[in-house]
Amino acid sequence: MLNGTSPWHLHLAQNAALILTSILFLPITTFILVSSYVISFLIPQDVPRKRRRLRASRTFVPQTILITGVGMSKGLVLARLFYEAGHDVIGADFEPYGVQACGRYSRSLRRFFRLPKPTADDGSAYYINALLRVVKQERVDLWVSCSGVASAVEDGQAKEVIERRSSCRAIQFDVATTSTLHEKDTFTQETERLGLPVPETYNVTSRDAVHKVLHKSPKRNSYIMKSVGVDDAARGDMTLLPRRTVSETYNHVAQIAISDQKPWVLQQFIKGKEYCTHALVIEGKVKMFVSCPSAELLMHYDALPSDSALSRAMLAFTMEFVARTGKSITGHLSFDFLVDEKANEKGAELLLKSIECNPRAHTAVTLFSGQGEEVSKCYLSLLESNMANGDGHLADPAEAEIVVPKQPAKYYWVGHDLVTLVLLPLLHLLQGRIRVKDWIRGCSEFTAHVLFWQDGTFEVWDPLPWWWLYHVYWPGQFLASILQRRKWSRVNVSTTKIFGC
Repeated sequence: MLNGTSPWHLHLAQNAALILTSILFLPITTFILVSSYVISFLIPQDVPRKRRRLRASRTFVPQTILITGVGMSKGLVLARLFYEAGHDVIGADFEPYGVQACGRYSRSLRRFFRLPKPTADDGSAYYINALLRVVKQERVDLWVSCSGVASAVEDGQAKEVIERRSSCRAIQFDVATTSTLHEKDTFTQETERLGLPVPETYNVTSRDAVHKVLHKSPKRNSYIMKSVGVDDAARGDMTLLPRRTVSETYNHVAQIAISDQKPWVLQQFIKGKEYCTHALVIEGKVKMFVSCPSAELLMHYDALPSDSALSRAMLAFTMEFVARTGKSITGHLSFDFLVDEKANEKGAELLLKSIECNPRAHTAVTLFSGQGEEVSKCYLSLLESNMANGDGHLADPAEAEIVVPKQPAKYYWVGHDLVTLVLLPLLHLLQGRIRVKDWIRGCSEFTAHVLFWQDGTFEVWDPLPWWWLYHVYWPGQFLASILQRRKWSRVNVSTTKIFGC
């Protein structure tokens, strides 16, 4: 993997190779695109059929839904789910460097709008005003925010403006809640205040502070450092501290840019499996929930059984967290957990600790595909608050039922797997860095995903976003990286995130 110290010619070769790969596979993917349209014409597909059935009902009242972030898989999936449920969907997203987002070409959208991205110089005013114009122009009933990490707080600001200046309601936490949950240090403090378990965590703003924590740690725990703000270059650094020797520790810490303006957290390392969750919270009630195994760069989604002990424990944590905030919050809530295993007289005890919170939609929402009616009802329950009973909650006997995925498929992204399981290992094989059987193992895993898993972007009834993602959007971003001489280490195909370095 390249980094910021890698020479520019290697980054140039990386971008050029990926553009060439897109061109080489263009005939195959175009054949799949055309075949999908032919199949959809000859064989009625479930989603369009469900939509027609619902729209034909005299009692059905379609709502106008605005979904931002439709260039990401999570936004595209939600747009398709609302489309399946019979509603009118408006899409919007940023389009960096003018490269059009794949979601704008989804069959599920009635219209698409390009949004100006908030910047340090211009602030969020242009972005919020653009959203407000879309809401008023399209008479939007519900805005579902699928923000990325860089615009989470701005979406909190937009929520407050939109709900104050229009009748539209928003699936988005307010500024205060978003800011608290978005930053690693304030989330940890809030979780501790609520009496819920988190790993041992310290806020540090200098190298001396780091060494003091490491020196005074009574249990000689291992720690990892995490930047409080967004730092693509540091995100993948999972170096354990302290290192084997004092000098190695000092040398590593000396390379970290740390100050009052760029704070970090020093968090206890827990040697256990990592899990993530996605929940929809409406007015202080959890309406949807899913959990799955996680990773530092998660590109494979396989839902835990909703009745498993681990999934129930993470749901209980989520519900308890929401309840203890004491506020009627509304938005997407995602936690990252580590499972710490400790021995006691009864055997092994599993301790669930939350290490991070994402106050926004998670790509794990993909696991709800095919449940359009159930999912849309959960979201639209926010619009039914005028039918609430005396305590402010809907007097619906099914209110306590939380929607979970039903027989979900396993999800992958073919572009990611093609590179990481086949092409990159092939390069390593030719360089003598791996053995033939290792490459064959990767090819076998890729084949299994293609045959038995579901691509997170592709749908037979809506194939163009998938084709556009790999032959227009990503090649456009790689070309922009060449022209801008921008270095990057990794990309997340599902979120269209480029990790600069």
